[in-house]
Amino acid sequence: MKKALSVVFNIILLGLSLYGFAQENDRLPKKPRLDSIPVIFFEDTLHFISTSIGPFSPAERANQMSSKLSQLVEDEKFDTTLLSLREEDLAIELLHGNTIIGSVTDKDAEKQNLSKLELAEIQLQNIKDTFRENHSNHTLITQLIRVAILLGVLLGVFLLVRLINFGFDKLIKFIFNKFKHLFKGVTIRNFEVISVIRQERLFLIFFKGLKIVVIAFLLYLSLPVIFSVFPSTKALGTKLLGYIIDPFKAIFSSFLGYIPEMIMIFVIGVITFYIVRFVNYISGEVEHERLKIPGFYPDWAKPTFNLTKVIIIAFAFIVIFPYLPGSDSPAFQGVSVFLGLLISLGSSSAIGNIIAGLVIIYMRAFKLGDRVKIGDTTGDVIEKTMLVTKLKTIKNEEVTIPNSAILNGKTINYSSVGEPGLILHTSVTIGYDALWRKVHELLIGAVQKTEFLKMDPAPFVLQTSLDDFYVSYQINGYTDQPQKSAFILSNLHANIQDGFNEAGIEIMSPHYRANRIGDNLTFPPQYISEEKTDSNSQE
Repeated sequence: MKKALSVVFNIILLGLSLYGFAQENDRLPKKPRLDSIPVIFFEDTLHFISTSIGPFSPAERANQMSSKLSQLVEDEKFDTTLLSLREEDLAIELLHGNTIIGSVTDKDAEKQNLSKLELAEIQLQNIKDTFRENHSNHTLITQLIRVAILLGVLLGVFLLVRLINFGFDKLIKFIFNKFKHLFKGVTIRNFEVISVIRQERLFLIFFKGLKIVVIAFLLYLSLPVIFSVFPSTKALGTKLLGYIIDPFKAIFSSFLGYIPEMIMIFVIGVITFYIVRFVNYISGEVEHERLKIPGFYPDWAKPTFNLTKVIIIAFAFIVIFPYLPGSDSPAFQGVSVFLGLLISLGSSSAIGNIIAGLVIIYMRAFKLGDRVKIGDTTGDVIEKTMLVTKLKTIKNEEVTIPNSAILNGKTINYSSVGEPGLILHTSVTIGYDALWRKVHELLIGAVQKTEFLKMDPAPFVLQTSLDDFYVSYQINGYTDQPQKSAFILSNLHANIQDGFNEAGIEIMSPHYRANRIGDNLTFPPQYISEEKTDSNSQE
């Protein structure tokens, strides 16, 4: 009997327990359906979501809520006192401060046979309970992990610095020993700009400086990693990393955006290059007289090509200019105006010389190697540029003359004459007592004895004046060696003196005074005969 009562009592207790469990179970979410998605917090399931809100599927809703909760904990911003509910028209929102972490709709409540408010309160309470149960353990483990990561990063940085330092030392030693024979210093003419020892020292300084830069860059890159370990300094780490990444991103983005302009500049550059090559080819053909253009001289080909090339390149630059980066910026335009002003104000004389140089080229006044007289300077043309012309005089002096001075003055070209050649002339004055025919004969004889003076065409004498005390004779001879004019004239003068001395004709003018009584004649002694000496003595 007692055993029967005991069994009945146990059955009653079991029934009451099952009833209480059923009542409690009515307040909890029912067993999830197959299409329900769990919301995970601290690796625990808070509840399931099986309905959509607008475009958001159950999976997206569950994943979004799990991510927000985990991020709050990760950033150490989670606080149970900030959890609250806010009832809207369509749903009840679960808030952490002002951040929405989830929502409960009518459909969610119908699935659990609860009201929206009851289901929202249950979910909110589950979040608080789960956080309290796992936060302390999670915080300790998280901090230990962060400390371990920090130590690992510091150790890795230390090892990398040691490795870079060791590697650079080995690399410097290898390169220095391998290419030491190339260090010969830098010498310009006879001046030693950099000695061998200084060159080696500069090499070592460069590589040591490069090593310092690499190590500093590595240390800077390690700072964002170190700061990102702890949530409180993560923002600082992101900011430091942005100082490096943002410029590169901006450069890369600008480069991608600039590709069309680069293609356009490349196309214009290629077209300009081949146009210049074509003009150069035509210029070469004209210069070597393989292509003849009426009225266009071969020596015009090169300067015309240079001028055309400048015009083509200038036109190409004008076309390219709008495609250059920053060409429309006020700073770029200001620099352009400033440079243009400097050129216009500071190079007026240079531009004048350039224009004069072009005019001289097309005037064909002289060419390289010609013997010319420009102003008071006589010499051979050794260099012609757009700005100046250089002459080498018979005294081996190098004279630089601006082209504008040449254009504004008088230029005599002794080498430009063709056949029969350049006429060299000199004057001599002889008294009236000498027969002019004899003087002509002696002067032409002096020409015959002078090297580089031609006898065909024949030399000729001009009597240029009949003065008070003498007659002025001018001897003219032809030569095809104008570069030797000074040497030819010097020999001609010597031969004139010898010829007149041998003929007994005195060159007594323009200013020579003598008293014949008892004085010697003006000839050299070897030309004075005994008869002339005796007659002079008798007088």
